[in-house]
Amino acid sequence: MPLIKETNYNLLTKQLQSLIEDEQNLIAILSNTSAILNDNLDQINWVGFYLIENEELILGPFQGHPACVHIAIGKGVCGTAVAEDKTQLVKDVHAFPGHIACDANSKSEIVIPIHVNDEIIGVLDIDAPITDRFTNEDKEGLEVIVKVIEKQLTK
Repeated sequence: MPLIKETNYNLLTKQLQSLIEDEQNLIAILSNTSAILNDNLDQINWVGFYLIENEELILGPFQGHPACVHIAIGKGVCGTAVAEDKTQLVKDVHAFPGHIACDANSKSEIVIPIHVNDEIIGVLDIDAPITDRFTNEDKEGLEVIVKVIEKQLTK
């Protein structure tokens, strides 16, 4: 497995807080978040957001190749994260029942639900071109990043 450069999530969190502290627009916040994550995470090939609209997930701001636009809640890694309301850390997407292959190069994935006023509004989705890319440290660090977004959106 290729060596993965460790991410300093404390620094990344502070950078994101500074970048979005005066912003209330959802699309602007998610756009800048996807850009900062794309710039700072090693060995990823897609980072972005899906937002709940009309009881399905719709593609939101992202960095990477074109992606699936519609994902049913309960389907794939993203839909499962919403249905179970919990982070999905998938070491090998090909072993995940019902995985939706938007990019054939993706081999591992992490998806974190985003809440506003105790309701899921969407997910942060990150794909990697290698298996076993995401660790528990990534999970914890990215969950803090999502908390920063949630806090900004509930101001």
